[in-house]
Amino acid sequence: MMDADPLILTLAFDEPTFARFDGERRRYFPEALNRIPAHATLFHHLPGDRERGVIEAITALARTVPRPEVAVTGLRFTGRGVAYVLESDALSNFRARLAQGFAPHLTAQDRQGWRPHVTVQNKVAPDKARALHADLSAGFAPFRFAAPATLLWRYRGGPWDAVARLPFGEND
Repeated sequence: MMDADPLILTLAFDEPTFARFDGERRRYFPEALNRIPAHATLFHHLPGDRERGVIEAITALARTVPRPEVAVTGLRFTGRGVAYVLESDALSNFRARLAQGFAPHLTAQDRQGWRPHVTVQNKVAPDKARALHADLSAGFAPFRFAAPATLLWRYRGGPWDAVARLPFGEND
């Protein structure tokens, strides 16, 4: 029987970048609600009943793409949280090509404009989020990292189950 629970595709970070983002997420995200590690979502809902085909499509494209360089350009106040803003033409092109291939299966959320980010705080009072945004912004310096892979997860209503790590480039 095929598993119909949806698949989520996120960006893997190099170790120092993950340590920074996940450390801040653990520090600032409400503990009772923080069930998943820091992540940047590429797709929120891919068809779970087509897992093999999803893995094959992502793997085939990712192999042709060198590790995308990603710029962390600033912080975004989200109203009830704070997120780091990510920019990468290479990553945006990779996601657009996947979106084209998955078009018949995409939800409205995944069809709308993509604004890559890493949320380190969410679901808090606006004044608390505004204070963290100001604090993190005051000490922020832009930085870059090379994304080693994408990560595929299965959504089961709470914590996500890891499905696959799908590296960029031929030699990873």
